[in-house]
Amino acid sequence: MTKQPKTQTREASKTTTSRHAKVKIRQLPTGVSGLDEIMGGGLSEFSFNIIAGAPGTGKTTLAHQIIFANATPQKPALYFTILGEPPLKMLRYQQQYSFFDPSKVSKAIRFINLTDAVLQDNLGGVLEGITREVAASNPSMVVVDSFRTVLRNTSATNEIELQGLIQRLALQLTAWQATTFLIGEYSDAEVRNNPVFTVADGIFWLTQNSERNSVVRKLQIVKLRGQESVPGLHTIRIGGGGLQAFSRTMGMVNPRVVPVKRRRLSTGVPELDKMLGGGILEGDSVLVAGPSGTGKSALATQFLAEGLRQGEPGIAAIFEERPAGYVARARNLGLDLQTPQKKGLLEMLYLRPLDLSVDEAMQATLDAVERLKAKRLIIDSLVGFEMALAPGFRDDFRESLYRMIAALTGAGVTILTTVEIQDSFTSLELSHYTISFLTDDIIRMRYVEIDGQLRKVMVVAKMRGGNHSKDIREYIITEKGVIVIGPRHTGYSRLITGLPEESGQFEEAAPEPKARA
Repeated sequence: MTKQPKTQTREASKTTTSRHAKVKIRQLPTGVSGLDEIMGGGLSEFSFNIIAGAPGTGKTTLAHQIIFANATPQKPALYFTILGEPPLKMLRYQQQYSFFDPSKVSKAIRFINLTDAVLQDNLGGVLEGITREVAASNPSMVVVDSFRTVLRNTSATNEIELQGLIQRLALQLTAWQATTFLIGEYSDAEVRNNPVFTVADGIFWLTQNSERNSVVRKLQIVKLRGQESVPGLHTIRIGGGGLQAFSRTMGMVNPRVVPVKRRRLSTGVPELDKMLGGGILEGDSVLVAGPSGTGKSALATQFLAEGLRQGEPGIAAIFEERPAGYVARARNLGLDLQTPQKKGLLEMLYLRPLDLSVDEAMQATLDAVERLKAKRLIIDSLVGFEMALAPGFRDDFRESLYRMIAALTGAGVTILTTVEIQDSFTSLELSHYTISFLTDDIIRMRYVEIDGQLRKVMVVAKMRGGNHSKDIREYIITEKGVIVIGPRHTGYSRLITGLPEESGQFEEAAPEPKARA
């Protein structure tokens, strides 16, 4: 006796009895980190979806992650393969990912090959075979890989006939209350005229773009009925855990909440704290700019070490040195960064994979902040950060950096970022990235020539939310790497040009602003 399909009579009756009643659509997890947030919560149960893209973009891996995240013996999944790689070969590679659970194969997930039906040039036969297996197994999920192959190898050339067959499949699978995925290799031009895309509730478009020597994968939710997904192209990466998605709006969803009263944090350099009016306001983003050798990294390390001394967990995101070298250099400065790592108070993020995206760097940093409950973060440096990015991401560096800073300061983290710039002896440039508006505070370091010597000076060029010293102060870096700031040079003018002139007026140094409570 043929089993009758399930109906949604109960939901329909509820709708008719109350004009204002709404059908509650359950959302299923995709099993892909970051994708549920991009989709607005997850997969709509009983939806009819298409996963499209060129070969190598991750279509099959995405489908496997979804079914392994949801299939159980009570709610099984069917995976139909058609003229593609045999199931045994496909599983041999898919089981290399950590999401693959061999105990689910055959019990919670069945793989069925329908190649023979396609070779007989019978689209109707393929649909009947799918329907027959669905009726027998009553699955919660159905995947057809690749449905594009079915259409290429059938005689149904009439568009009305083809659309009718596809609608039959969609209606039957929806009636059986199965969440369905059709996988296919489609081009952009096929989206407009292909009836498959008209019937679909959701369309996942995967791309793989090459630029110079880099390859970057992207994901776009082209269509998603009944849900507010995040528009645009999102970076994806395929690693040991399968696919991972990074939303392009990461960090901009939750607005920054600034407490009414914020602490001032010490930089580890007492005189600099005085110049900052008592220290850096908690939750600020600080940019330390200057040419090579002016001590930007030394200041960043002292800022991080000062927080550790006060019991504040910290993170160092480094791009120009390996963690071991960074720790060794800090040790030469008399700063111990190894012990805090062992105690779980410090994490070194060496973000130098090939084709890095800002979204990946942001996710890795936010994950580390959550693990450590970090209060301080240094990024050393922006130049190294940009060089680590794939070329395609460098064009949007400022926009991405804005999102990254907003996400981290929104999480209550105080950020100190270094950037190397070339000194001009005619002006005081703050950053060649034109990103000074993204930061709350700017500390500028530079070289000047005084009495035939190349010396270093610093100035607090900007500080939001508080008063700061306007003095240009000379400083030295001791043999132990400690920054020591000297008195203001009152007998020179045009210090910011790097070629000061002796004015002959030696005035009392202006008093430093008092620290604000």
